Amino acid sequence: MKEVINQSQVKVHYTGTLDDGSVFDSSEGREPLAFTVGAGNMIPGFEKAVLGMKLNETKKVTIPCDQAYGPVRDDLIQELNKSILPEGLNPQIGQKLQSQDNEGRSFIVTVKQVKETTIVIDGNHELAGKDLQFEIRLVELN
Repeated sequence: MKEVINQSQVKVHYTGTLDDGSVFDSSEGREPLAFTVGAGNMIPGFEKAVLGMKLNETKKVTIPCDQAYGPVRDDLIQELNKSILPEGLNPQIGQKLQSQDNEGRSFIVTVKQVKETTIVIDGNHELAGKDLQFEIRLVELN
């Protein structure tokens, strides 16, 4: 029976949970997730998890943070003066803001603290530093 190898085009249904059992993402009720294994569009641990799977197989895996969104990086947490924010912006804890790096690439940051004259922003992915559990079901293999 055919199994997933590097460069296979696959479709999977999945449910992702954290250590406490809370669901952070799921394809249930939606179209299955389609991707090419090895193309680098998925977190490394997810791609490794589907390698060797056969059609209609279901697998439960734990992906350590270094194979998911990486550890929390302190260099991505910054305190900024509110004076550099766009006029009229009233930042709130948990709010997502769009920022740019020195090369002009956009990325999302999360407001972690709001002080009198500064805010603390975090450019880490919200799942950085977390091990992830997935239940994956292979529904199509080409």
